[in-house]
Amino acid sequence: MRLLDRRSVLAGSAAAGVAALTGPRLSRATEDTPGVTGTELKIGCTTSLSGPVSALGTIARCSNAYFRMINDQGGIAGRKINFIFYDDAFNPAKTVEQTRKLIESDNVALLFGMLGTAPNSAVVKYINANKVPHLFLSVNGDKWGDYQTYPWTMGFAPSSRTEAQIFAKYALSQKPDAKFALLYQNDDLGKDFVNGLRDVLGAKYDGVVKALSYEVTEPSIDSEIVSLRASNADVLISGVTAKFAAQAIRKVYELGWKPLHFVTSGAASVTSTILPVGPERAEGLVTSVYIKDPSDPEWAEDPGIKQYLGFMASYFSEGNPKESLNAYGYLVTSVLCRLLQQCNGNFARDNIMREANHLKDLEMPMLLPGIRVNSSPANHHPLRQMQLQRWEGQSYHRFGEIIQGANI
Repeated sequence: MRLLDRRSVLAGSAAAGVAALTGPRLSRATEDTPGVTGTELKIGCTTSLSGPVSALGTIARCSNAYFRMINDQGGIAGRKINFIFYDDAFNPAKTVEQTRKLIESDNVALLFGMLGTAPNSAVVKYINANKVPHLFLSVNGDKWGDYQTYPWTMGFAPSSRTEAQIFAKYALSQKPDAKFALLYQNDDLGKDFVNGLRDVLGAKYDGVVKALSYEVTEPSIDSEIVSLRASNADVLISGVTAKFAAQAIRKVYELGWKPLHFVTSGAASVTSTILPVGPERAEGLVTSVYIKDPSDPEWAEDPGIKQYLGFMASYFSEGNPKESLNAYGYLVTSVLCRLLQQCNGNFARDNIMREANHLKDLEMPMLLPGIRVNSSPANHHPLRQMQLQRWEGQSYHRFGEIIQGANI
């Protein structure tokens, strides 16, 4: 049991940040509403607590801790959150089994933060056929904003396609005749990087891009990096997950190759990628960012970061507070709680989805200044803005303006 004096860390700004979430209690019975009783709201998730991307499981664990904090402060509309999350080990077959369990046995009101492109792809049609809100997925694929095909599904982080467009535009601004090398995961996530480059380069793509894919089950991408090095490209874009980003950074360094190297934001964590591979090997690496980095001294006195660190100390002490994946989990769960507050106690699935489609200019404490959350029935990309940052010595340094991406 946690000591009350540890929870006192969350007083002041933290308490103010969540007090509005408790809302009025409703006396109306809701037994006919899936996942909702007079005292409880069930939310489901599948994630990778084991398997090849098990490090990403910390996102769901952080979300679970955030819901405990909300529950300690009275819940939302008088209901405590029952967050049920299952390990699928990044195996789509297990995702299917567990998603069915969440919907048909656990009877959740909504699904939140489900991890991975392939796992979500295996269940998205089933979820939409059952009209269950499928919100704020832990994915970067552009297809999760396809509101026409999947009206009950919504991503969260900026699309990888948009990120690739921004990388390519910046690279061309530095070297208009640049040759590109592209390493990408052989799934919808990786293919967004192909599409993003094509969006910018158009008919020039085939003449200036050397692209190689890899499977997430492969132990190493060293041979792909060697092949890309042979192309004499000026720019390397790594559309990869964290494990392979570390390998790419290390191999590029070993080869003495010095391209302008971009790594997707989801794989550029200081604690999970940069520090394990060695900060000196990552010098000059460029990525995009939309969330404050808790490991960056720049934010040491920032109220939002202080609130986050207080939460981590009191509710998720087993997690690394400097890990950007935990900062992401904290952010995305705080946005979900704002959405649920907008429901004003009506947690019917259609009303949850209706409110998900009407997030307007939300300014969250963990987002970079100027970046806001927006959605509509025709916009299932809640975050479309980002900024570039470069690894310099012992930390990232942001540069340039906040960039608004254009989803195609």
